[in-house]
Amino acid sequence: MKIAIIGGSGYDDFSVMTRGKVKTIKTPYGKIKAKVGKHKNKDIVFLPRHGFDYSVPPHKINNRANVAALKKEKVDYIIATAASGSLKQKMKPGDLVIITDLIDFTKWRIETFHAERKPIYTDLSHPYDLLLINKIKKAATRSRIKIHKSGVYVCTEGPRFETPAEIKAFRIMGADLVGMTGAPEVILAAEAKLKYASIALVTNHAAGISKKRISAKEVFDMMSNKKQLLTKLISKTIEIL
Repeated sequence: MKIAIIGGSGYDDFSVMTRGKVKTIKTPYGKIKAKVGKHKNKDIVFLPRHGFDYSVPPHKINNRANVAALKKEKVDYIIATAASGSLKQKMKPGDLVIITDLIDFTKWRIETFHAERKPIYTDLSHPYDLLLINKIKKAATRSRIKIHKSGVYVCTEGPRFETPAEIKAFRIMGADLVGMTGAPEVILAAEAKLKYASIALVTNHAAGISKKRISAKEVFDMMSNKKQLLTKLISKTIEIL
C-alpha cells in the first residue's frame, strides 16, 4: 500500500517517516519534488503543497502537476492537510476538522486534466472519500484526539484574506471553513479516481468573526503548535488503513 500526504501551510515535513529521500517526479504538467519513504510498513509519498522552501503561493500552486505526480506514483490514498479559517464560533483556533464538502470560489485555476481535450464530467457527490474519512474518525477515537467530524470548506483564490462581507456570504451558504488551497486539488483527485481526504487545522477565526487583524504569522504559529498532534492523527490513520 502506498499513501500520499499533501502538506499545507506550515506542514512541510512528515517527521515520523523513515528512509526518506527527495524525488523529482515528471508529469505532462511540470515537475514536482516529493519525499518518499516508509511509515508503519507502508510506502509514503510526502508532497509539500507550497514546495519544500514554501516558495509557491496559494494562487500559483501547480495542482495538476501535484495530483498527476501522485497518480504516477500509484498511491492508494491521499491525506491532505489544510490550514483554515473558521466561520463558526464552535470551531476554534487549534481545532481539527474533517472536511466533508466543498464550495469553490476560485477564479483562474484549471480544474481538469482535460482542458484541451474532450471534457470529462466528474461526479462530486462525495468529493472526499467516505472510507478514508471513516478511517480518520477511527484514528482520532483510538488516539483520543478531539476532532469535528464534518465541515464544509470554501476555497478562495488568495493570496489575500477574505473580507467580512465575503465571510458573511459564505456563512449564509453553509460554509464552516475557509482556505485558499482545497480546490482544485480535491476536484483533480476525484477526476484521477484517487481516494482523497483532508484534515483542516483551524488557525484563526475569519474576518468579521475575529476581533483582530488576520495575519500569515498567526496561521504559521498555530500550525507549528499543532503539528505534532496532526502528525499523530495521520500516523494512526496510516496504521489502520
